[in-house]
Amino acid sequence: QVQLVESGGGLVQAGGSLRLSCAASGSIFSINAMGWYRQAPGKQREFLADITSGGSTSYRDSVKGRFTISKDNAKNTVYLQMNSLKPEDTAVYYCNAIIQSRIGILPLDYWGQGTQVTVSS
Repeated sequence: QVQLVESGGGLVQAGGSLRLSCAASGSIFSINAMGWYRQAPGKQREFLADITSGGSTSYRDSVKGRFTISKDNAKNTVYLQMNSLKPEDTAVYYCNAIIQSRIGILPLDYWGQGTQVTVSS
């Protein structure tokens, strides 16, 4: 069974920084891509950033220059470094991964439980 576990959320002042981590574990054969999404109250879940197995990255326009996605293949872990945080960044942040399980037939989408990020003014 595959699981994604997120950590690093919390309360931070505007202008501060935070680094989120997401570790994948279980019967993993390969990870095709990993990414980050967020959802604020009353709003749709939105894409933030992702990184492919080859290392290519993509970002939402509103976070370019402030957020950086990276990964550690040996640890099956993806990170999101968030700088210059704004109150508008307040949301639940979710990790997503497309993973081929050792016991599965096809790769599947997996989601973490979410971690709260609150930015105060």
